Amino acid sequence: MSRLYEKYRSQIIPELQKELGIVNKMAVPRLEKIVLNMGAGDAIQNIKLLDTAKTELEQITGQRPVIGRARKSISAFKLRKGQAIACYVTLRSRRMYEFFDRLVNIVLPRVRDFKGVSPKAFDGRGNYTLGLRDQLVFPEIDYTKVERSRGMNITIVTSARTNQEAFALLKKLGMPFREA
Repeated sequence: MSRLYEKYRSQIIPELQKELGIVNKMAVPRLEKIVLNMGAGDAIQNIKLLDTAKTELEQITGQRPVIGRARKSISAFKLRKGQAIACYVTLRSRRMYEFFDRLVNIVLPRVRDFKGVSPKAFDGRGNYTLGLRDQLVFPEIDYTKVERSRGMNITIVTSARTNQEAFALLKKLGMPFREA
């Protein structure tokens, strides 16, 4: 079992029950999944760029990414329907907690001029989305083998019904929020 999951079960659930006034411990908010999405719009001209993005995402997560395809054609971007333009990974259970632990304790402190993540990036339903400009903050990526830096979106999906519940959950799990 993951170190963070063990902490969640033993310490965080009782604290959140007290803080949020929840009687049933099964109603306490929890992490459901983490989705990492790496867009590769330049793969329209060169499909090999998508392969490098795919291998980097696989190194970061330890799971094989799925190729995302364009839903519709956009002539201004020279994009055709069904063309491969992104790759994404959905992490659940053990891998999700291990990735979240690495994200909070190793990756985010390595971001240049890091002052904390924004507390305003919730979607209104208890999910949090975080954008990273560079994949080199992950220690699994070899700096010498990177052709170009790519950004990625990390969406943390929780079972919380409101943003306040999700904020309390992520704060207890160690997410370094910026002081507003």
